[in-house]
Amino acid sequence: WLSVLVPVYNVRDYLTECIESVLAQAPDDGGVEVLLLDDCSTDDSSAVIAQLQSRWPGRLSVLRHARNSGLSAARNTLMDAAKGRYLWFLDSDDKLLPGAIAGLQAIVRQHAPDVVLCDFAVWRERMRLKHRLRGEGHKRSFDGPARQLVHDRAQLMAGMLGTGQLHAWSKISRRALWGDDRSGVRFPAGRYFEDMATMPLMALRAQSFYYETSPWVAYRQRDSSILASMSLRKALDQSAALLPLAQALAGQPEWQHAGLRLALAQQAARSLVGAMRH
Repeated sequence: WLSVLVPVYNVRDYLTECIESVLAQAPDDGGVEVLLLDDCSTDDSSAVIAQLQSRWPGRLSVLRHARNSGLSAARNTLMDAAKGRYLWFLDSDDKLLPGAIAGLQAIVRQHAPDVVLCDFAVWRERMRLKHRLRGEGHKRSFDGPARQLVHDRAQLMAGMLGTGQLHAWSKISRRALWGDDRSGVRFPAGRYFEDMATMPLMALRAQSFYYETSPWVAYRQRDSSILASMSLRKALDQSAALLPLAQALAGQPEWQHAGLRLALAQQAARSLVGAMRH
């Protein structure tokens, strides 16, 4: 019923903890598949994958790219290989918090939504007082009704854009929403801010959603993250990431939703300010 998709590139120091967090709570009944893709790592990530396979025989499926193609291409390849009804994209330096898979399964069994959204915790090696005061132990990913099934795609997109938390790993979605590789939604290869460009387009295809306020993902803060090391190219990709959504909304009934128009304007303003800073 679930595919957990983990792209791997030079994460030797983090991968074991990530996979442990998944397999420790995934029932050993074949209902949850864990797919890894080695995107031509140049550190010892491949050796770590081999160790994990020997530790959990038959529990991990591993794909490999012939050449390094980036995060978007890795996610696309994983998506095309996935067999689960639901897809959960998990970055290889992050981890699932205890109870995440059981919580998701309960929601799927009771409500069968197209999209499930969850909150998250910021994961730092040294959590200081200022981080706690910012509420990093529990960050909201959505601005809207919680713990109920909702049939309103405009509200889904508005709630996602309203918080600006557009990352793929806080949204579990039906595989059917993504379509095939020719007419469906895919992450833009070779571009930064790929989540911002992609996740709202996926939400535009959804008929229902469920927002769970529990933090299910621990998001690791690293000094080498995209936001920590901006460049002109990244700023340009950030400033253009919402264009596909604006084009997709043109002429759609959802565009008449005032809350969605405001949330999109707010996110566009965040992107502009973030790009101009660099």
